[in-house]
Amino acid sequence: MSRSWLAGLLLLMASAASADPTIHIQSETWTLADERGYGEFIAGIGASFCRTVDSCLRDPANPFRAGDPPDFTFRSDCADLPYFLRFYYAWKRGLPFSYVSDVSPRGRARDIRYSARGNQVEERRDVRSGDNALAVLEHLRDQISSATYRIHPLLEGDDLYSPAITPRSIRPGTVIYDPNGHLAVVWKIEGDGRIRYIDAHPDNSLTRGYYDQRFVRASPGMGAGFKNWRPVRLVGATRARDGSLVGGRILLAPNAEIGDFALTQFFGTGAPPGDDSDWRRGAFVLNGQRLDWYDYVRASLGGGGLHFDPLREIADMVASNCADLGYRADAVTLALATGIQNQSQPERLPPNIYGTEGDWETWSTPSRDARLKTAFKEVRDNAQRFVTLWRAGDPQLNYRGGDLPGDMLAVHDRAAAGCTLSYARSDGSRMLLNYEEARRRLFRLSFDPHHCVELRWGAVAGELATCRDGALKRRWYDAEQRLRNQLDRTYEARMDFTLDELEAGLPGTGPLAAPDTDARGYLLGEQQTRPQAAKR
Repeated sequence: MSRSWLAGLLLLMASAASADPTIHIQSETWTLADERGYGEFIAGIGASFCRTVDSCLRDPANPFRAGDPPDFTFRSDCADLPYFLRFYYAWKRGLPFSYVSDVSPRGRARDIRYSARGNQVEERRDVRSGDNALAVLEHLRDQISSATYRIHPLLEGDDLYSPAITPRSIRPGTVIYDPNGHLAVVWKIEGDGRIRYIDAHPDNSLTRGYYDQRFVRASPGMGAGFKNWRPVRLVGATRARDGSLVGGRILLAPNAEIGDFALTQFFGTGAPPGDDSDWRRGAFVLNGQRLDWYDYVRASLGGGGLHFDPLREIADMVASNCADLGYRADAVTLALATGIQNQSQPERLPPNIYGTEGDWETWSTPSRDARLKTAFKEVRDNAQRFVTLWRAGDPQLNYRGGDLPGDMLAVHDRAAAGCTLSYARSDGSRMLLNYEEARRRLFRLSFDPHHCVELRWGAVAGELATCRDGALKRRWYDAEQRLRNQLDRTYEARMDFTLDELEAGLPGTGPLAAPDTDARGYLLGEQQTRPQAAKR
């Protein structure tokens, strides 16, 4: 037997052993060091350039990747992702893990993912030594949905709790729940308090963004906002010869035992109201200053005050929007690869275009597109806000120049110049789009996966000539324009419209006009009017 052959055999055996998916729980609880390690694991994924859940876990940023089975594909959508990553880390580190496996609505609900009063825990599952980790990952994909997070913060038995809005509590690994049905995981807090997150999608893509108005507040029963993992402890287990803790059960720490449990994000910084229905009245006050929710979060995490670097922020927002456009391009390309655009147009839209299942959930983009439009609108709104602060001489603004509109316009254009997109038309020819052209098309981009690629990218005139869609699909595209004009994702609204109902403009089909997203146009207008310099 040659040494090289023996070495190869030993390497193969070691590889097979390291890929063993059997779970071996080694610790009764998560220590502070474990939590820090989990945060570092999440931060590493966020800082990498990975674009799918599978590639992220196989990226060099994941220190545990060597022990993963090479023939297994890691898949997760947005709701699965927080549980998927938390369990993966627990598996690799021998830590206890338990999860909510079933919830039910509190009151009547057509879809428990969007129940008006939220949900309650019905069943839990403890993961045990000897379980197959790959099977657990599959169970998580089947049993976790956005409904799992829609739980009142005062209800016990949940996997997550409502944390205080402080730098120690909002950290890499913190979960963000948008009650409109989207989940994200914090991976970094900037020095100025801005939150960066990662999120996943039904097509298995993984994207990145900044926390902003795309994540809405809602009543406490919907459980929206920031969530941290509840401390757990494995009790009653016995230590096996290999060091694994076998058997036992996992206990969850109640809210009263969690030092940073707080209801601030639901009721404000004052005393909680006597009734949940008064949640909107809560005020957010920091250092004597009343702030809106988003400013409060940023100021709390950024050292206690609001500080804006308008040039950097405009550049960052444009870069983030460019990345989102790229993510959308990936999603559309994946949908087209299935051939769904060649299928006949259904007689009706789904009951709700934002919250559905099947091919529409996987390959349509109404939620993704609405979030993208909101982000572009926020660039426009923030540009105006910064100009207003500059003219007022507000000390929150970190700018010492004499022409903020002109300087922001220059920064905007430099960032936008680095953003180019392309797509293959139906005849195979390439079409290039720059940032501004993509922005001009935002509300023409079809979310409907049954449409040709040209309509998915809002083409008109000669560019549209290669589209093979017939007259019926063109009518559907035109009739869906009002739905494309809306930013709010109304998940409880009935949307199973026919073509005739869309063309008639029935209630719920959306507004006639789209909101203004033209940051460049605004800044150009402000520069050309040569406004007076800020007060000194």
